[in-house]
Amino acid sequence: MGMNSQISPGKTIIVEGKVYRVESSIKVTVAKGVPFIKTKLRHLINDEVIEKNFKVGQSVEEGSLVEHVLEYMYPEKEHYIFLNTETLDQVIVSDQILGGKVHYLKEGIKVAAMFYGDTVFSIELPQFLELMVVQVEEAGNMIEAVLETGAKIRVPSFIETGDIVKVDTEENEYIQRM
Repeated sequence: MGMNSQISPGKTIIVEGKVYRVESSIKVTVAKGVPFIKTKLRHLINDEVIEKNFKVGQSVEEGSLVEHVLEYMYPEKEHYIFLNTETLDQVIVSDQILGGKVHYLKEGIKVAAMFYGDTVFSIELPQFLELMVVQVEEAGNMIEAVLETGAKIRVPSFIETGDIVKVDTEENEYIQRM
């Protein structure tokens, strides 16, 4: 527990039992009053952004996030089961945290997961994955490919079912045929 020096962008803090990442913090000095720190905080689970003011010197509880490498195993109802490659524990991640990334999950894919305690807050896919095309559909002058993981991306017209393509998972874009 420290002073406000820790309310700086990128820090993780706990406010009323909820974990937030500090997006921005500005010290506001007012003519007659007490200066304060105006912050924007992003809730780590639902991504909601709130504004909150802190007194200068007010102590805040800092949360520490730990990164672990997880390996994707299989889906189970609306959850996804991963293996922590260091501890060999099974980790359950909800589809709320995965969002659209779920379309790139394939058994054995390794992801970087940010944990707070035992809770996973975010999952980062490898930026590039090589996946098989299981279906192609014409969409205007481009072709839409359905990948083995369920993701749909636009690909050039020479791509066929069975091809392995390299995909940028951040941009949802075709890079090249392997």
